[in-house]
Amino acid sequence: MDNQIMDLLFNLLGILFLPFFCSLIIVFSGQIRNTVAPFFSLLSGLGSLFLTFLLIKEFSEPIRFSWDWIALGVHKFYIGFFIDSVGLTMLAMIAIVAFAITIFSIAYMSKDDSKGRFFAGLSFFLFSMIGIIFADNLIMIFLFWELVGFSSYLLIGHYFRRDDAKDASQKAFIVNRVGDYGFLIGIILTYWHFGTTNLEALAILIGADVSLISSGIGFFLICGFIGKSAQFPLHVWLPDAMAGPTPVSALIHAATMVAAGIYLLIRVQFMLSFEVMSFISYLGTFVALFAGFCAFAQSDIKRVLAYSTLSQLGYMSAIFGLGFPGIALFHLITHAFFKALLFLGAGSVIHACHHEQCIFKMGGLLKRMPITSLTFIIGTLALCGVYGLSGFYSKDAILIGAHDANNLVFYGLVFAALLTSGYMGRLIWIVFFGSPNSQAAKNAKEVNIIMYLPLVVLSFFAIFVGFTNLWPAQLGATILFDLDYLHHLVNYKVLHNKVLILGSGAWILGLTMAFLFYGRGTKFDQLEKQLPHIYSLLKRRLWVDELYAVYLDKVQKPIAESFSFLDEMVLRGFIVRGCAGLIGIIGASLRLLQVGRLDNYVIWFFIGLIAFWLYGLNMF
Repeated sequence: MDNQIMDLLFNLLGILFLPFFCSLIIVFSGQIRNTVAPFFSLLSGLGSLFLTFLLIKEFSEPIRFSWDWIALGVHKFYIGFFIDSVGLTMLAMIAIVAFAITIFSIAYMSKDDSKGRFFAGLSFFLFSMIGIIFADNLIMIFLFWELVGFSSYLLIGHYFRRDDAKDASQKAFIVNRVGDYGFLIGIILTYWHFGTTNLEALAILIGADVSLISSGIGFFLICGFIGKSAQFPLHVWLPDAMAGPTPVSALIHAATMVAAGIYLLIRVQFMLSFEVMSFISYLGTFVALFAGFCAFAQSDIKRVLAYSTLSQLGYMSAIFGLGFPGIALFHLITHAFFKALLFLGAGSVIHACHHEQCIFKMGGLLKRMPITSLTFIIGTLALCGVYGLSGFYSKDAILIGAHDANNLVFYGLVFAALLTSGYMGRLIWIVFFGSPNSQAAKNAKEVNIIMYLPLVVLSFFAIFVGFTNLWPAQLGATILFDLDYLHHLVNYKVLHNKVLILGSGAWILGLTMAFLFYGRGTKFDQLEKQLPHIYSLLKRRLWVDELYAVYLDKVQKPIAESFSFLDEMVLRGFIVRGCAGLIGIIGASLRLLQVGRLDNYVIWFFIGLIAFWLYGLNMF
């Protein structure tokens, strides 16, 4: 290898393993763990950020490295790195957001007795997430995919002494295993069908013969996306995961882990048939609408944002399914910045209100927390797609692409945009305007600079990241290749004006309706008071959790008990214990013959001779 290649390899290994070694150092630092953890996490985040920007600076063409891993006869498996502009875009976003969240966490977790465990888990999660981005084959992706799930389980359950956190971590782990089981089957079928799981090799094979595309394999592969990106019906884990620390919600459930499902779709797009892509687009549209409605019935500030994340993931998957992966990636990037900003802003509010999370016990925080309030409002306006902010560019690109491809999806997403502005308007009117609704809100003060500085930085990205000329040209080319197509539409100007009117009308109408319901300040939910039946329906969330409970109680539990009975009575009882008991009886019987008397042995000797003699007569 020449020096440039070696430098690139060491750069990649540094980005990947810095968080891993940071996690190890924290874990093995013993009694000083809580003291050294913030320092090492900050150092690791800064190092990864620096190495990422070095990589961007030196990047000119895709980077490939591969090593032999396991050989099983003729079957060989490899560990490989593949970095193109898509992966580099994801890496840049994660490095920036993770560093900002690490800084915020130093202050937010300062009084936590287990902050060493928190920072160790955070660093290990980053190692796992970066591994997904670097992987050049599906098997390696799956290995890091499972590590992401494991570290997410640890972080969601950080407050494991609380029942809600313990239950939420278990729920997230189990629900994701359901999706990952389908993903694993898809990987196995891919290897059986194509003889490889290397993404570039698969792209070459399918490019040469598109008839090799299998809808069955595609449906199994997207199970991983449905689980990680919390799409219906495996969405139930994400709202409950808000029981974890707020920085975890910002990093895992807004910017990175849930976005890994979209990243996986982009990587395997060439393997997905028209039927699979159509399914993804309609599923995404449904989730965008479903989550938008559910958000109106939430009183926990973090749960509102959780359903918002579900809705925006629906946007990404809908436009991806319509054949625009570049626009899906574009919205993934803009969403990561303004949603991380919103979660950290929620964390500042919760911290200032003495860990109160009910929005109806807040109010009037704009005067008491001006920096947090303004940055949160910026994030909200970006999420709503207000003209000039980052969300406007990516949301309008989605709507233009949807209009060009599928009118049903287009109007569904427009209505979802109206819902987004409605529930986010509800949130900001209740939390930041009006009068304080509790003593905690009255006593709230602006957080310190360590907590609000990341909010200011993320606000900058929430405003300007939509102007893609901030990105290096090679990154912008990938993000914008779908946008270039849209700009060449014959009726692009007419279509853009239509989308601009509808999109602007959605956020104006949504914020206005929210103001009419909640803008004058309230201690209770006006929707619940004036439309109790609709509110109750939204609170039930289509009874999906209840249906799972019925399934577990009425279907899975009896099946499990039946298998338990078979295991205890047949396998352990009859086969294992029965065989052991029979051998024991035979042994005990034979021991009766060993009495130590010569006359008994002589008698048995003659009995044996007679038996053999009779046997011989029967033979002849």
